[in-house]
Amino acid sequence: MSIQVGQQAPSFSLYNSEKEQIALADFAGQNVLLLFYPLAFTGTCTTELCTVRDNLAAYNELDTTVLAVSVDTLFSLAQFKAAQNLNFHLLSDFNKEVSTAYGVLHEKFAFGMKGVAKRSAFVIDKDGVIQYAEVLEDPTHLPDFNAIQAALAQVA
Repeated sequence: MSIQVGQQAPSFSLYNSEKEQIALADFAGQNVLLLFYPLAFTGTCTTELCTVRDNLAAYNELDTTVLAVSVDTLFSLAQFKAAQNLNFHLLSDFNKEVSTAYGVLHEKFAFGMKGVAKRSAFVIDKDGVIQYAEVLEDPTHLPDFNAIQAALAQVA
């Protein structure tokens, strides 16, 4: 099942790279950019998250919190966050429950891996409603950051 614009965002609670439990509800009243990415330390994922890092001020100006989710362990995410100086929450969906709820799991991925998150972007407004949804089947493609920022500007 895929998430559609206008739908209430599925709630979740995951551990971040600092071993803190983070829930979507923690950000009620704020816009959220929810990113799913396949795997830490891979080329396109590093490019994606470093692009967000380098443009975090623009998201802050739009009253937006960035949450990035992968199926990596929180220990891997801590190393990835430190190595790339990432300045937003990295959340571990190791059990694949949130990726499943958002309909963004690859059944088959590279090298025989299964159950890796598809690169996806969701803009969730202050009321918890999906205002933008982009799910990429090709993991080498980046989300449309211009479209994401335009969607955020509409709800800011």
